[in-house]
Amino acid sequence: MNTIKKISEGLSSIPSGTAWYLADIAESKGKQDLYKSQSPQKLKALREHALVESAVSSNRIEGVEIENRRIGTVVFGKPLLRDRNEEEVQGYRNALNMIHSDAMQIGFTESTVKKLHKMIRGNIWDAGKYKDKNSDIIERSSDGETRVRFKTVSASQTPAQMNGLVSGTRLALKDRVAHSLIITAAANLDFLCIHPFRDGNGRVSRLLLLLQLYHAGYEVGRFISIERIIEEHKERYYETLEMASHQWHTGRHDPWPYINFSLFVIRDAYAEFSARVKKMDVPKGGKTEIVISAVERFKKGFTLSELQAACPEVSREMIRKVLKDLRSAGRVESGGKGPGALWLNKGNIPK
Repeated sequence: MNTIKKISEGLSSIPSGTAWYLADIAESKGKQDLYKSQSPQKLKALREHALVESAVSSNRIEGVEIENRRIGTVVFGKPLLRDRNEEEVQGYRNALNMIHSDAMQIGFTESTVKKLHKMIRGNIWDAGKYKDKNSDIIERSSDGETRVRFKTVSASQTPAQMNGLVSGTRLALKDRVAHSLIITAAANLDFLCIHPFRDGNGRVSRLLLLLQLYHAGYEVGRFISIERIIEEHKERYYETLEMASHQWHTGRHDPWPYINFSLFVIRDAYAEFSARVKKMDVPKGGKTEIVISAVERFKKGFTLSELQAACPEVSREMIRKVLKDLRSAGRVESGGKGPGALWLNKGNIPK
């Protein structure tokens, strides 16, 4: 809880970059209700899109991947799961559903932290339990060399550190020692430095970020995948985490690189939300171009469900029509029938 402690002791000032991020986010948050007044059906498509991207991206950051053709089934269906990867992706989906549905009734508590971990880790033996052995963060280079990137809190000290993090964060928010987004990002950094679980810490940290954003009144994570934006900037994510965690144990660390990265992600999520809302009233001809553009982005194939999620402003009927025309022109082909069938882009999609 060294970052929360540092902030709670008082900030004489904040970096100018931090102030700019906060100003941009405040402006977007002011338009949040306007964005949410759009067509419920279109916003539903955005929510489903975000759900898919969040469940897939957050796991993929940690090397947990599933086949493209199985994504829609695993996220939205009730399939017979094939392996642990599918179990963890579906578990993350369940955790997202819980947060999106009941965020304001879910407190930032140790019980919540453990419950989220249990949900994303499934039936593994230590799901929902703090680590019982010391576990440092190890980096492996392409040539096989390893190094300790960060020495985490010991297993014996983890319960006390987590108790301090939870209570310290809640008190900091209550006393308004800093902007709520700064406190939220600081708590996220401390959680990652404590590293309370043997595995799954990164995924739990992203779920906690989403939950605490809801608590602070920022609902963009319902419509835009924060996890996907983090994945798109994964190198920057790890770089800022390493910079901000240096000397964390002694309290002499500089938390602002990680705090600013978190604010950057939130700002970009709002910018994307605004852009997507503005596209929702695109004329019919323009919607054809939206579908074609989305098809071009799927290099390894796609399902109808995935294409629908990528084009929330276009009806399923319109998407089917465009696919039919592209197939007739020999531009795409389908390997089966139904929403789970895999479509392949054969290239030469007309602009």
